[in-house]
Amino acid sequence: MAPSQEIYKEIINLKKQKKIVVSMGTVAASGGYYIACPADRIVADPGTLTGSIGVIMEIPNIEGLMKKIGVESRVIKSGRHKDIASIFKSMSEEERKILQSVLDDVHEQFISAVSESRHIAYEKVKDLSDGRIFTGRQAKGLGLVDDMGNLEDAIKLAGEISGIKGEPHVVTKKEKFSIWSVIGGDSPRELIEKAFPVIGLKYMLTL
Repeated sequence: MAPSQEIYKEIINLKKQKKIVVSMGTVAASGGYYIACPADRIVADPGTLTGSIGVIMEIPNIEGLMKKIGVESRVIKSGRHKDIASIFKSMSEEERKILQSVLDDVHEQFISAVSESRHIAYEKVKDLSDGRIFTGRQAKGLGLVDDMGNLEDAIKLAGEISGIKGEPHVVTKKEKFSIWSVIGGDSPRELIEKAFPVIGLKYMLTL
């Protein structure tokens, strides 16, 4: 969720200089919706899949398999909970509560971000934030998106709210986005520009 939060923050900063219009495309759920929610306008197709306002952590447990094949994991640690998410042992109830409290806190941050960005009451967002997905049409009815349309509609809308007269001219960057950009340590703003080169965000990340 932290990568989504970083891009979310950069979009808020960018809004001080430019109008932001999001075109959701096929999927903009979970982290994709986190990134989209601070935009000035969100455009989705009726069949777009979005929402999924929730947080999940999945930890495999291969303790039984290890015993079957006769492999033992020996742990040396400096703190009682240092191996809290180890796949080599079962999770205790105390550990489950600790991890649940972490996820609950991150979930609350997600809900607050949506509430503040979309100007929807916190309790209403909380009711919708059980991880379920919505179609674009359902999301519009709930106030999670603003308009129905495709990328071309989003481009026209961006032109209108930016005061552009006539047909907006779409500018794209020639530089290609790659995993090496992430490894090389590009800033969130640079990653946004490389990954989403058109007016608005054509495709949202599901993180």
